[in-house]
Amino acid sequence: MNITFYGAVREVTGSMHLIAANSDNILMDCGMFQGRRREAAEKNRVLQVDPGILTNIILSHAHIDHSGRIPLMTQKGFNGRIICTRATADACGYLLRDSAHIQEADADYLNYKTVRSSLSEMKKSRGAKKISGHKLREIKSILKKERHELNIVTINNLISKHRLEAVRPLYSMSDAEQSLECFEGFPYRHPVSIGKEMTCTFYEAGHILGSAISIIQVRENDRNYRIGFTGDLGRFDNPILEDPELNFAAEDRELDLLIMESTYGDRLHEPMKDLKTHLTQVLNEALQRGGSVIIPAFAFGRTQTLLYTLHEIYNEKAIPRVPVYVDSPLAANLTRVFGEHPEVYDQETHKTFLEKGQNPFMFEYMHFVGSVAESMELNREQKQHIVLAASGMCEAGRVLHHLRYRIHNPNNTILIVGFMAQNTLGRRIEDQGLAYEESGRQGPAPMLKILNKEYPLKAHVVKIDGFSAHADRDEMRRFLKKSNLKIKRIALVHGEEKQILAFAETLRRDGFDVTVPRLGEPVRVT
Repeated sequence: MNITFYGAVREVTGSMHLIAANSDNILMDCGMFQGRRREAAEKNRVLQVDPGILTNIILSHAHIDHSGRIPLMTQKGFNGRIICTRATADACGYLLRDSAHIQEADADYLNYKTVRSSLSEMKKSRGAKKISGHKLREIKSILKKERHELNIVTINNLISKHRLEAVRPLYSMSDAEQSLECFEGFPYRHPVSIGKEMTCTFYEAGHILGSAISIIQVRENDRNYRIGFTGDLGRFDNPILEDPELNFAAEDRELDLLIMESTYGDRLHEPMKDLKTHLTQVLNEALQRGGSVIIPAFAFGRTQTLLYTLHEIYNEKAIPRVPVYVDSPLAANLTRVFGEHPEVYDQETHKTFLEKGQNPFMFEYMHFVGSVAESMELNREQKQHIVLAASGMCEAGRVLHHLRYRIHNPNNTILIVGFMAQNTLGRRIEDQGLAYEESGRQGPAPMLKILNKEYPLKAHVVKIDGFSAHADRDEMRRFLKKSNLKIKRIALVHGEEKQILAFAETLRRDGFDVTVPRLGEPVRVT
């Protein structure tokens, strides 16, 4: 039996690993790469595995860097099952449709800019460096139906007429809808047949709602094998969800190979007990300056954890009662998914909110922002507020517009609450903003490009590590040492090279046999 690693290999996005056993090919995750736009787009379009040879896909959880290329698989011929937990199936119903919408909207906007630029060049007066404002408004009136709606038919016709290079979405909404027909959700601790003499059993990973540690049993050549895959491992004592499973069924305990994430392989998070106090301090400092707070947050998982904590802070009257906006229709839908699965909440959530008849994620001062028009109105809002907006790594979505309206004001705060992958705007804000803070904010502010325009990063940048949904180094070691698993060998994935290699050395010192595979490298399970 072989396992080949095709994504999230010495990096943190694009999770994809292939198990080949008997006559079956089982894919674990099918994630989207994230980072530099052009580079990520090129990587996402290339499927290293022919979808037609796959028997089934095991999906660890719903985050797009683990699920985001599933519609591309079904578009190109995959017709097996996508096996996951029930909550993951429910969440993907929103996340994959949203991903398709983003693919289509991004392509439409980039094509609009291409056509606008081309027409501007054609209509520029001879010798002029810039087109006149009147002519530019004329062009925009041709390319837009209303102020916010692009005239896609006209744009596509002009691309064809002038032989311009068009941007195509990675996949469409109909591709996403097609992929959702393949999903089958199962409860934890329930063995599922996934191939010839192959089963998969899910256990709680504690990362996000529905996230799972997968234990795969295979019988090949008269021998039994067991493979574990952590997916993304969550923190211990995190609000809302149960901790990562430590007590595995007897038949699932002896692993020939554990494929394990290593996102924070050389870092420690702030203790969970200090998070609410730290968040309260950051919010009060910004509000006392007269500023607002922008929190880039993943719509699924991070947003709900923050709402839970903010609800506690507001109940305690620990900060001024400014409005809290969740500017993400996707987050609103996914918060409803959370509400539909109270069976996976931990006891603290039941005690703090449910037993008092309160919704953990809704409170008096919290508002969901629906339409684009409402979002744009919020961009221009002068009264102090807190806004949570996607995407979590600031690569797309409404958070970009909140940033460009607020980033130049030193009264405001940009609060980083999760991992920012290399080459993302979120990582640039984090690195350059924190460096500027450490310098005492001396000299000119760093310049950052948002939607092709540069802005000075004068807003304060603060990072709170503890809200990460990923276990840190010691929490991952706790999982390995405190669980009843007996592990022959570990393959580390889902970590930037510096983190993954450091964690490998730590685990070797702990007595584990560890390998760090490279992209496309097969590992034989013996």
